[in-house]
Amino acid sequence: MKIVRTVDELMATLGAWRGAPGAIGLAPTMGNLHDGHLGLVDALRREGARRVVASIFVNPAQFGPGEDFASYPRTFGADRDRLAARGVDLVFAPGIEEMYPPGEPLAARIDIPELSSDLCGAVRPGHFVGVLTVVAKLLNLVQPDLAAFGEKDYQQLVMIRAMVRSLCFPARIIAVATVRDADGLALSSRNQYLSRAERAAAPQLHRSLAEAAGSLRAGGDVAVVERAGALRLQAAGFEVDYFAVRNAGDLAPPTPGAGPLVVLAAGQLGRARLIDNLTVQFDTAAS
Repeated sequence: MKIVRTVDELMATLGAWRGAPGAIGLAPTMGNLHDGHLGLVDALRREGARRVVASIFVNPAQFGPGEDFASYPRTFGADRDRLAARGVDLVFAPGIEEMYPPGEPLAARIDIPELSSDLCGAVRPGHFVGVLTVVAKLLNLVQPDLAAFGEKDYQQLVMIRAMVRSLCFPARIIAVATVRDADGLALSSRNQYLSRAERAAAPQLHRSLAEAAGSLRAGGDVAVVERAGALRLQAAGFEVDYFAVRNAGDLAPPTPGAGPLVVLAAGQLGRARLIDNLTVQFDTAAS
């Protein structure tokens, strides 16, 4: 496995690869890897990637004032070993000035205004502009045939898909199912912020989503389901940011007879901000 830190090194390696047949896959990460991140690599291999590039970059542009950029866990040595064991071909681990060169007063930023100020964006202004901009940079630099993103960050996934379509990136975006602990808690680098008592309460996030999904399949009213979910999380100790039911495809508020839905929730539990979601399929054959 090769490790490169500069754009020039990255381009030189990729240039040599592109002369050979087979797809190149990209797994973007901020490091502090867990099995959810490694699942991105596995998905790329299943989808036919001959070479896999994993990026490790804690992106300052997606952290707001007072958020945990400085304290975000950085574990490059352990991450390197886990990626090597998974068969990753190349790790791109740039510094901040490599991705955001100083002295760029006219630097471009990417936004999808219809979604960037909703849900997580309402609580974290500017977050998704930072996410989309760095993903666009990585897609431009690596030019992968495939790029994998986790379904846990569902709003991010929807926005990246929209950006790729709108800006005509040739990469195919692969959605990778959320990896969970045995009690349902979605794996996240921020889970390590939880105290023992908070960790015991954290699975209520997934349980509240599952309960909401069951209520929706049974014909429950969307507004009632949203209120009940938020109250359940509050009772478990969460400071709730939102508990929302949306159309799965574009995150618009649902309308009668709409297709698959997604239930999304986010909230603060101690130092950790946790997010999760569940999609809700309906049995159209029975209707």
